[in-house]
Amino acid sequence: MNSRQKPRVEETSAGGFVLAADGSPRIAVIGRRNRGGRIDWCVPKGHLEGSETVEQAALREIAEETGLQASIIESLGSIHYEFSTPTSIIAKTVHHFLMKQTGGELTIENDPDREAVDIRWVNIDLLHAELTHENERRLALIVQEWVAKQ
Repeated sequence: MNSRQKPRVEETSAGGFVLAADGSPRIAVIGRRNRGGRIDWCVPKGHLEGSETVEQAALREIAEETGLQASIIESLGSIHYEFSTPTSIIAKTVHHFLMKQTGGELTIENDPDREAVDIRWVNIDLLHAELTHENERRLALIVQEWVAKQ
């Protein structure tokens, strides 16, 4: 292996779009500081732990990063992307779910990794414009369509 080749690491995460329990068309989003120091607005998600299923990981990550308990309504599919770190190429798969809040209050105080620096509810009609990442904005359109049908 020459010095320019980096090892490829496979990672799996899960999370998603949580609708407010009060029936309003709002989704919980978190702010995370990116490598450039700016805040990226995204849906809560994180790595699987131990032998967790993607569904279990999504629900745990929602609880940790938002303070909300939720139930899964349906899968929104997965997103695959790659990025480079100084030491490796990360090949990441993120499984997204549409969920509904069943309890809890919006807070970042219980985030064990302190990844979330801010949190808020965003109206579904504004979600596409608020989310930082294009792949999540595409999923937001699916969520908007789902909400419109209800």
